[in-house]
Amino acid sequence: MEERRKYPRTEINQPAYVSSGGSVMSCVVRNISAEGAAIDVGNAAFVPAHFRLVMASDSSVYECNVAWIQQNRIGVIFVAASPSGS
Repeated sequence: MEERRKYPRTEINQPAYVSSGGSVMSCVVRNISAEGAAIDVGNAAFVPAHFRLVMASDSSVYECNVAWIQQNRIGVIFVAASPSGS
């Protein structure tokens, strides 16, 4: 299969949080690139179409839009080109 991504993914398997409208859900970032990430969540039905992804390790914040959902794994696209601090 031909790779279609502009930027290579980096496997990281790091804890993070999905934050939206005052609610927070834990997740695991499985891989990340300059344009987006793949995250695993407990229940994808509770993840809104737009949210903030907050990395547990350094509190980096990414504004995200959901690109795809496959069971409990969600592919996200970063709205801003670079992460912002909290």
